[in-house]
Amino acid sequence: MTNTNDDSILVFEYFTASGEKDKCIISEAEALLFALIDDLSDYNLDVVVNSSYGDIISDYDNVNPILIDADIISWLEDNAAAFNKAIFISAENENNLYNITKILEENAVSIFTSSSEACLIASDKSLTYETISNNVPQPRTFRFKIDSKGYWKRAITNLYEKWQAEDPLTPLKLIIKPLIGVDCEDIVIIEDINDLSYDLEEIFPPQSRIIVQEYIDGEDISVSLICNNGKATPISLNKQFVKLENNKGTYIGGMLPFESKLKDEAFNIAKKACESIEGLNGFVGVDLLISNGEEIYPIYLLEVNSRFTTPYVGLKKIANFNIAKTIIEGTIEEIDLSLDGKVEFKKQGDNLEIRRI
Repeated sequence: MTNTNDDSILVFEYFTASGEKDKCIISEAEALLFALIDDLSDYNLDVVVNSSYGDIISDYDNVNPILIDADIISWLEDNAAAFNKAIFISAENENNLYNITKILEENAVSIFTSSSEACLIASDKSLTYETISNNVPQPRTFRFKIDSKGYWKRAITNLYEKWQAEDPLTPLKLIIKPLIGVDCEDIVIIEDINDLSYDLEEIFPPQSRIIVQEYIDGEDISVSLICNNGKATPISLNKQFVKLENNKGTYIGGMLPFESKLKDEAFNIAKKACESIEGLNGFVGVDLLISNGEEIYPIYLLEVNSRFTTPYVGLKKIANFNIAKTIIEGTIEEIDLSLDGKVEFKKQGDNLEIRRI
């Protein structure tokens, strides 16, 4: 496999390149891919998609379509060495983000995304907690492995009792998350420790790795940043729409920019967190929580996403600068980072709807 231009950039999005057919996933995946290709209209691009999605990139004059029938990771293992530069979109599921980045690095491809080591740390919620624990406020966090005999329930109960004893007058809730997960995937809120008697192994089967955190009531927000050479520059504060139903959380969209008196504090925490993880580069999203006022800190960091996140699609519509081009050229310190207007993005059924507000 040889690319058509030594100056071209390899571009792909994991789900469209792998042939994913879940319409809810694909609407968001396509929106991210289209935004990236549009931002890079001044460059020659080698864009990889599954052959079943060949028509979605057929109208771009600067795109050399590469249609594949294998999954993108297998294809990269065989073909990455043919390319010089790459910028891509992938989530953390099954360590895909880390694995893809590692393949590109091992094939000497220059990437405009985070290093594999940074992806490994940011993808693993426990590693993130440990890496930046002394720099920004975070909910107390412990890592567990689900064992087949149920010992994990006793361990979590002991943790609950210890934390509750520290503040017996305030009812304690816990939140359980997969160690590596995205978009509130498989998040369970435990309002009563007796709920652990229910069969949570339907969600977390034996050998699953999870984290248990103290649950903090508040408002879900995020910060979008551009990282370059160890410096993180916040570009937008975003409101996150998260639906809680049957003690489970589901991410359904967001709005940006979000006006808050705590904007500067949120930017400062997100910046510190990103600059604490060596190798973060390009577009990065940091999830935060504005507490309801009864906690020690006004804002807590929840996780770092070392990748393009959904707010990128909204930012492209209102940013007075070209985000992807800024990342490629490393000109973040030289441009106007202002935003013009507001935008809301929501998952409606199988579609991601984006509109100015």
